[in-house]
Amino acid sequence: MEFFTVKKDVQSDLKIVLDDMILTKDMPTTAGSKMLDGYMSLFDAQVITKLTEANYAICGKSAVGEFAFDLMGETNYKGALCADGKILNASAEIVSAGDATAAICLDANGSVRRAAAQYGLVSIKPTYGTVSRYGIVPVACSGDTVSVMAKSSDICTDVLSVIAGHDEKDGTSHSDELCAKLASGAEIQPVKKIALLKSMLAGANAEVCAKIEKAKNTLSENGIEVCEIDDSVICASRVAWNILMSAELCNNVSKYDGVKYGYRAQKFSNIDELYTNSRTEAFGELLKTAILFGSETLSTDNYMKVYDKALRMRRVIVEAFTEIFSRFDAVLMPACSSMSYPENIESTKAFEENTYTAPASITGLPAVVSGSVQLVGKAFSDRSLLAVAKILEKEGK
Repeated sequence: MEFFTVKKDVQSDLKIVLDDMILTKDMPTTAGSKMLDGYMSLFDAQVITKLTEANYAICGKSAVGEFAFDLMGETNYKGALCADGKILNASAEIVSAGDATAAICLDANGSVRRAAAQYGLVSIKPTYGTVSRYGIVPVACSGDTVSVMAKSSDICTDVLSVIAGHDEKDGTSHSDELCAKLASGAEIQPVKKIALLKSMLAGANAEVCAKIEKAKNTLSENGIEVCEIDDSVICASRVAWNILMSAELCNNVSKYDGVKYGYRAQKFSNIDELYTNSRTEAFGELLKTAILFGSETLSTDNYMKVYDKALRMRRVIVEAFTEIFSRFDAVLMPACSSMSYPENIESTKAFEENTYTAPASITGLPAVVSGSVQLVGKAFSDRSLLAVAKILEKEGK
């Protein structure tokens, strides 16, 4: 079973695999979609420049689901990666096998965090704007975040310190002063008190709940106070983010029409048929569903009733986290509802699983997965979260 879309024979102790959402000028970037089959970028993403300057070697690219929009990669246009009746994640498989020191992935729909939780790896979705998005295939621009997945929190910390930093080519990039908080050697504020969101456990199965309970006990044993709270506002993140994400996706893929960008249908009699046939033949069912949903939310009839309300809900969710962080240093919650997904699962399940990953995506807050659980922290507290992740990681071994 091939998890690499392109594999390089490199001799290095610092090997990085890029997921297929990261633009590379020497390797195809398909975004897991027939629409971009064989596409070659004219430039490298900014994260690649930073990694190579720091002596990391790019060892290839890993397969992703179409536009990284699914659960863990099952909608790739060449077929889902499955074994023993369950869905596999290419980046997680490569890192787990030791074929790469770390994976650089786009966290657009939470798939990176879900994979890390199910494979027992560590991942960090940094604070939005601390890692350049220049050279990333866009999905939902207000939430797209370049993330790191590795076997340990130390590796994640090292890689994050390399790729974080201001980039004038990215309009959402934070200043060097703020990005410096993620750098190696930066002062770390200790995490002393964590909130456990009980409302997030309602849809999780027994195995996931057991992981949360184990993490709670481990943290308590290490002097970190864990208090259960119930905040239904945070649970609304899923609905609001599904609306915003689909609307932004719809806008971002509108350029793929068979004329200037992407796959071109062979049979058409006029320009309208060219557009329709190209997109019908090249996009998968989940992406089509999201495009139609996004288009509907942006329509004249629904913009104020749906899209604008989702934007307002985003502000309410940010304020809810602000209130929680006035009392706690981080929030503990699952990253997924189960520790594996069956290969015949409905692709639209991705919308439901956003219950656990949407809170960090819609707010731009940092999120770490370790010990198969997720921690969400204050903006720029990435290093503090990774320090807690190290505690959970040690107990999980």
